Amino acid sequence: MTSSTHRPDRTDTAARRGGRGRRLLPFLALPLLTLLGGCNFVVLHPAGYVAEQQRNLVLAATGLMLLIIVPVIAFTLIFAWRYRATNEDAVYDPEWHHSTQLEVLIWTAPLMIIIALGALTWIGTHTLDPFRPLSKIDPKRDVPAGTQPLEVEAIAMDWKWLFLYPQYGIATVNELAAPVDRPIRFKITATDVMNTFYVPTLAGMVYAMPGMQTQLHAVINREGAYEGRSAHYSGAGFSNMFFKFHGLTNEGFDQWIAKAKAQGGELSQEAYLKLEEPSEAEPARFYKSYMKGLYDRIIGMCPRPDQMCVGEMTKIDAQGGASGEEAAANYKRLQYDNRLAERGVEGPGATAPASETLPHGQTQPQGMQPRPDMGNPDVRGQKSPDSQGKGSGEGQSEGGQIAPKQLNQ
Repeated sequence: MTSSTHRPDRTDTAARRGGRGRRLLPFLALPLLTLLGGCNFVVLHPAGYVAEQQRNLVLAATGLMLLIIVPVIAFTLIFAWRYRATNEDAVYDPEWHHSTQLEVLIWTAPLMIIIALGALTWIGTHTLDPFRPLSKIDPKRDVPAGTQPLEVEAIAMDWKWLFLYPQYGIATVNELAAPVDRPIRFKITATDVMNTFYVPTLAGMVYAMPGMQTQLHAVINREGAYEGRSAHYSGAGFSNMFFKFHGLTNEGFDQWIAKAKAQGGELSQEAYLKLEEPSEAEPARFYKSYMKGLYDRIIGMCPRPDQMCVGEMTKIDAQGGASGEEAAANYKRLQYDNRLAERGVEGPGATAPASETLPHGQTQPQGMQPRPDMGNPDVRGQKSPDSQGKGSGEGQSEGGQIAPKQLNQ
């Protein structure tokens, strides 16, 4: 039994409109293609074995996903064209509701893709673990037995990078170099806020965190000058937090080390504390030597001689803590966050209780206790009349303005 359904009348206007739209499509796509001209596909052109494997993982995962995406898009367009209102040859069956073959295809193909993606991700995650030492220099060559990796200690600062070479006793700012085909072991930390160390042509990004150490094992396989950067927003100078990474021959690397020792100064404790101050767009420079144990003191958050290192604090805690005068003395040595405020060099927009620079908003955040300086930035860091015993009203600031009550008051 066949059922007939009334179809809408077709007009020449609809055909003309469709033809005009098809002719305009290339011109509409032209601005989008122009925008692609500004893209930098550096991740797809790696110069190191680790970055190459990561590139291959991205391409393989993209290809597997396209096995689903492309057919879905293609069939969407085919169905839309075949079953358009103006096609009288298309079968119209409003009672159709199920196809076993179609259901099997719809569920089986994505399931197989998900299994393949899961296996690929599992293997790649463990193979490309940044803490895992390299076993290969490139796809065809293993790391020669007895090869000593190049040790580099990378420190993210405000807003620059400091690199220490413990095997050579030199330090550099915003410039890094390594010999081609020699494994590199990075130890990464930060002095102030969380950051990320990232050389796209070398390996993936790894976080740099104060008081902690992360690692990255990589190798550069091609000579050249590459760009490194911070890939995590860390304040006002973040946009200029770049450095140069040079892949050099063994002879070129030796010359680079000799240049650093010949042109550089000494990174003493005083020089380091000066370098630690926030600064933007720092030029590359060298130090022929640096103070002994500098990296360990940075990790321990005690670059100044009057600060307590984290290791010492942990030891005191393990012994049950301190009390009395000893505890008071220890507390003074545990002041970390106010080190820049005390020297008058804290970064713009910094807010911290130790610096007495409070948030600049004029609206009382929900859940916070009323703050005396709310609505009056001129009295930040001053005591409220209540704390001075003047007996003013609740929440009354010295400037005469009252902070709003909390919602639950």
